[in-house]
Amino acid sequence: MDNLPRFTAAAVQAAPVYLDPAATVDKAIALIAEAASAGAELVVFPEVFVPGYPYWNWTMNPVQGSPWFERLQRASIDIPGPHVDALRAAARQYGVVLVIGVNERAAHSLGVLYNTLLTIGPDGALIGVHRKLVPTWAEKLTWTGGDGSSLKVHQTPVGPLGALACGENTNTLARFALLAQGELVHASCYIALPVAPADYDMADAIAVRTAAHSFEGKVFSVVACSTISPEIVDAIAGDDEDVRRMLARPRSALSGIFGPDGRPVTEPLIDTEGIVYAEIDLAKCIQPKQMHDIVGHYNRFDVFQLHVDNRPRTPVTFATDPAHTTTPFSPLSTETTGTTKEDA
Repeated sequence: MDNLPRFTAAAVQAAPVYLDPAATVDKAIALIAEAASAGAELVVFPEVFVPGYPYWNWTMNPVQGSPWFERLQRASIDIPGPHVDALRAAARQYGVVLVIGVNERAAHSLGVLYNTLLTIGPDGALIGVHRKLVPTWAEKLTWTGGDGSSLKVHQTPVGPLGALACGENTNTLARFALLAQGELVHASCYIALPVAPADYDMADAIAVRTAAHSFEGKVFSVVACSTISPEIVDAIAGDDEDVRRMLARPRSALSGIFGPDGRPVTEPLIDTEGIVYAEIDLAKCIQPKQMHDIVGHYNRFDVFQLHVDNRPRTPVTFATDPAHTTTPFSPLSTETTGTTKEDA
């Protein structure tokens, strides 16, 4: 690491084309092209950008929301699959490291959806598929939790990169697990959340969590949050004026880039669509770590130990499998190269 990377990062704040995966991927590709034209080498998108967030879990009871689960299941994507192929091709075409949130359908069950973050290299290789460990609060009506196998830091041209989805950035042990693997660039992917209690300022909450991770780990954080379009309001609220007012609540989204001192590198974007750019110089992580390195000298590993179970979890184990274990489905098992369908 004699020559630590210096690059431009882009945090995308945008709304999906709601519950339309193909159109949302097209929008994402256009935004990737825009960010790359501005010099970005790392582009981070919001949580479950493809094809959107299940706001009905917060505004409807479970019975009312059940048909919406089916709509989301049908609109979610497969990994591997054509939507991922298109994103991989875009990352390769524009030469960017890409982090983007998707709703992932499970290969084994129609009732299982994952809140998944994809990390794609500038050669188009799918290098990371992280499934959110714990869906937050009402999200448990939609998503199944992931396992520790995807809690990884990836070596990329922009440096050691880790990613967490929304509330995971409040999980101290998950964050520590990434820092302890040498993370220097952290992608934080969020959704606009105006459905939280009235006294909850989502923009402030995102800023506090992002600043905390950056300061504690002495890393750069790129935080990307979705917005709520009129299309989403119409779909979820209909004629319910109370829900319409709730979904229009200000300070529900914040995107930006934070440095290893915990402060924003540039002015964050709040609520409106756009892209925030900033230059990241990883050499600026060195001196702060001399003072306060929680994965090094500023810890007592004889006192504290973190054990992470990183074994993939499957719903069944067959005795005829070698060593009585299964080889679980892994999106990365066939998708670790830069090859896409377009290459065939």
